[in-house]
Amino acid sequence: MTMLASSSSHAAGRPWSSHASIPTTRTRMVGPDILRSLAILLVMLVHLPLNATPAALVTVREYGWLGVDIFFVLSGYLIGTQLFKEIARMGTVDFKAFYLRRAFRIFPAFFVVLGFYAFIPLLRDAPTMQPLWKFATFTVNLGFDPRQGNAFSQAWTLAVEEQFYLALPLLVLLFHRRIGTRWVLALAGLLTVAGIVLRYTLWDTQVGALVAGGQFRPAFATYLRDIYYPTYTRLDGLLFGVVLAAARFFRPDFCGRWLPARVTLPLGLAFVIAALICFAIRGPLEGTGMFPVFQAQLGAVAGFPLISIGIALVFCAMLDLEHVLKRWPVPGAALVATLSYSLYLTHKSVFHIMRLLVGEEYLQGGIGFFIYLTTSFAIAALLWLCVERTALHLRDRLLSPSR
Repeated sequence: MTMLASSSSHAAGRPWSSHASIPTTRTRMVGPDILRSLAILLVMLVHLPLNATPAALVTVREYGWLGVDIFFVLSGYLIGTQLFKEIARMGTVDFKAFYLRRAFRIFPAFFVVLGFYAFIPLLRDAPTMQPLWKFATFTVNLGFDPRQGNAFSQAWTLAVEEQFYLALPLLVLLFHRRIGTRWVLALAGLLTVAGIVLRYTLWDTQVGALVAGGQFRPAFATYLRDIYYPTYTRLDGLLFGVVLAAARFFRPDFCGRWLPARVTLPLGLAFVIAALICFAIRGPLEGTGMFPVFQAQLGAVAGFPLISIGIALVFCAMLDLEHVLKRWPVPGAALVATLSYSLYLTHKSVFHIMRLLVGEEYLQGGIGFFIYLTTSFAIAALLWLCVERTALHLRDRLLSPSR
């Protein structure tokens, strides 16, 4: 993202809204669908039992948690773009409509699944879970110690996003006319550096001593609680998603000139590779079997901003290459992307139930992989048809401009 800083002083002094262009068409885009599909498949893979993971995917499985970072960048970009369009068109943000749209999108399926977890303990993918009120208030990611309950743990990312949704509209309304390009870039840089310093400090004070003492399991749980889950340590993906949205919406000419796909694609891949190298450095955790997200301080401290910048740049390239991607669509990407939220909510419970019903000894290798995958998609499709789609139709009716 440093290339954005080379904008002229003439542009840098203007508010971001001054060059806004408002697209008038709404069509399904291939690039976001591909990334969303990749993200959910990676998340499902990291939770898939190892004995049902194809050999070719075992190494990929170790990095499946990166799907979360892809989701964060996508959310930052898509929600940021939505708000920028609205404020460019109306000069303000319709908070009521925004929060209603988010509520209809997130709440129905989430609370249905949470209800199953709450009232049918057999469905829980772990024996215990965090207090229900923390899920219901989307604060489960704060102080989330997996040793005190780990069922439905994937909900931590929804908590991060809901907290982000609460703050972003207000920030956009307050600052869109007051700060220019340089200030936006400076703020993004400051937040990135602050995140690096904060994660370094937390590792040094909370995790490092446990690692040095060989207490790897307690160290991993502490790392998850204090560094991996909290919103204030995981803003990188959302931040760079919003910066990308602002750059493409308010400075399209600049992006077209200085950030073409031939630049952003290789640069983004370079950032992703650099992040993976950071996460792959084992350090004192060599041979512990921990996921690479916890392999060394370097990854925990610097890996998240690197991977977020890389994903944002690759996504930028995919947006520019949309016309090419439409000619060469990835089979099934639109379907997987459509079901991604329902898959995210249900896949861990489905894996657990299949082990209870079929027996883990029968869920080995390719057969196990096929059964886990097909049942997950079947349950996700059911949730989408019965809950998600119904809620979205109701939302569109209630928030229709003609009403």
